[in-house]
Amino acid sequence: MATKINIKSLPIGYQSIISNGRHSIVGDEPITSKGTDQGFSPEDLLLSALASCKVATVRFIARKKGWTVRDVDAKLEMSVKRNPDRSLATTVTVQMEIEGDLSAEQRAELLHEADNCYVHRMIKGEWTIENAVPFGETVEA
Repeated sequence: MATKINIKSLPIGYQSIISNGRHSIVGDEPITSKGTDQGFSPEDLLLSALASCKVATVRFIARKKGWTVRDVDAKLEMSVKRNPDRSLATTVTVQMEIEGDLSAEQRAELLHEADNCYVHRMIKGEWTIENAVPFGETVEA
């Protein structure tokens, strides 16, 4: 099943209500970008998706293997630079802390699995992003 997101732009700053049909969050831009800083920026949302997937993957694998894990915390930082050809080069650094009764080998395996989470693989994979069209229209082939 495809993932679907609906977004409603508000007239204040760059605020928007983002919904998947079950849950809603506020998106915005920081004050420095003339937003109101009342919600996550698009970059925050992208990095949050990756972080959420990594920590969930660690918990999933630990539960599957019967390993005792308590807190799973992550810190991600994204840096974007413009190349001379105007393309973007993005670097994401990831630090994770996994608390639990784990050996060094188990901890290393969980970190490895975090790097193989679905969102990590999706971001590194091939993307096709179609151009925007008005509601009700379809993209021409």
